[in-house]
Amino acid sequence: MTTGTGIHPTAVIAPDAVIGEGVEIGPYSIVGSGVTIGNGTWIGSHVVIEGKTDIGQQCKIFHHSYVGGPPQDLKYCGEETRLTVGNHNIIREYVTLNRGTVSGGGITAIGNNNLFMAYVHVAHDCHIGNHVVMANAATLAGHVTIEDRAIIGGLSAIHQFARIGTCVMIGGCSAVPQDVPPYMNATGNRAQLYGLNTIGLQRNNFSDETIGSLKKAYKILFRSKMTLESALDKVQGELGGTPEVDYLVQFIRKSERGICR
Repeated sequence: MTTGTGIHPTAVIAPDAVIGEGVEIGPYSIVGSGVTIGNGTWIGSHVVIEGKTDIGQQCKIFHHSYVGGPPQDLKYCGEETRLTVGNHNIIREYVTLNRGTVSGGGITAIGNNNLFMAYVHVAHDCHIGNHVVMANAATLAGHVTIEDRAIIGGLSAIHQFARIGTCVMIGGCSAVPQDVPPYMNATGNRAQLYGLNTIGLQRNNFSDETIGSLKKAYKILFRSKMTLESALDKVQGELGGTPEVDYLVQFIRKSERGICR
C-alpha cells in the first residue's frame, strides 16, 4: 500500500510495501516486498530497502545505502528475519544495515535519533540504542550491543558479541575486541581505557557529584593494583547507591567477553 507523496517515477516500490504519509523516495531507489516506511521519511536516490524491514518516522536515508540486506553469515539460509529502525534516524551515504539471523534472535534493532555517517556497517543481530553516533566507516560485527549516547569514532571496528556501554566515546581507528564499560573513553588497537568520558557526561547533563563518583570508581577499578573482583566490591561498598556507579559495576559483572582496561 502506497500513500506517500514525492515518489520519483523511476523508483520501484513493491505492491505490498507500506509507505506512510509524506514519504519522499528519490530516483532509482527500490523498496522491496515486506518493507514498511513511516510517515515523513525521506529516501534519496539509488537506495535499496528490502526484506522484512521496518523504518520509523522522520528518518533520512541518503543515496546508495543498502538497508535490510541479508546477513553476511555463512549459516544464513534465507530464513525470514527482520531489521527494525526507529524514528528520526539519519543514515548517510553507502551505509549498510543487515537483517538478523535465526540463531541470533532473528532481529537487528536500531532505536531513535541515531546518526550513521557514510560507509557505516551494522551487521546481523546488532542492537543499537538511542542518540548513538557512528562516524564514517565505523563497523559493527554481528551481535554487537551499543547502548544509548555512545559515540563510535571513524574507521573503528567492534568485535562480534561485544557491548559498548552508555555514554562511551571510542576514538577513531580503534579495534575493540572486548566490552567497553559505560561512561569511559577507549581508543587504540587493541582498545584500552583512557579515563572517564567527562566531556560527554557534561554534555549529557550528568551532575558534578555523579561525575566525581564515577571518577573515583574509575581509579579504583582501573588504576589500582587490586584484582577486578576486589575492586568491584570496594566500589560497591564505598560508592554504591549512585545509580550510575551501580550500573557500571553491574555492566562489568555481567561481561562475558571481558572488558577493555
